Amino acid sequence: MITLHLIPLFQKDLDKLKEEITLYPKDELLWQVKEGITNSGGNLCLHLTGNLQHYIGAVLGDSGYVRNRDAEFRLKNVPRGKLLEDIEITRAVVTDTLEQLSKNDLQKDYPLPVIDEKTNTAYFLLHLLGHLNYHTGQINYHRRIVSGGL
Repeated sequence: MITLHLIPLFQKDLDKLKEEITLYPKDELLWQVKEGITNSGGNLCLHLTGNLQHYIGAVLGDSGYVRNRDAEFRLKNVPRGKLLEDIEITRAVVTDTLEQLSKNDLQKDYPLPVIDEKTNTAYFLLHLLGHLNYHTGQINYHRRIVSGGL
């Protein structure tokens, strides 16, 4: 079943996100925005954890998580420890939810309209994995820019 492959991939990529956040040499650099860059590494981290906790945890796993997407981009100076805690919570929620999904669940239409068209749950989970990778790469690039290449 695809979840047997998705679980370790999400875990690996959330571990990479955690590593990227940890590698910032100073907490304040997480929130720095340089010219030509729209989002800080800290805001992208909030966005990723909020996105996964909403689309996987709340929608598929009925976790009760309530997303505030605007806050993901508006909040500043959230302590690094809180970001790392959010990543760990997200990792657990994603793993627990994916472990509960059946083959039938994966073949059903995803319960919310996303990507401007109906899509099945398995396809949308692959989309979410790509989204996680894309923004983690942005965080890596942001970290190196604001920390002088570290």
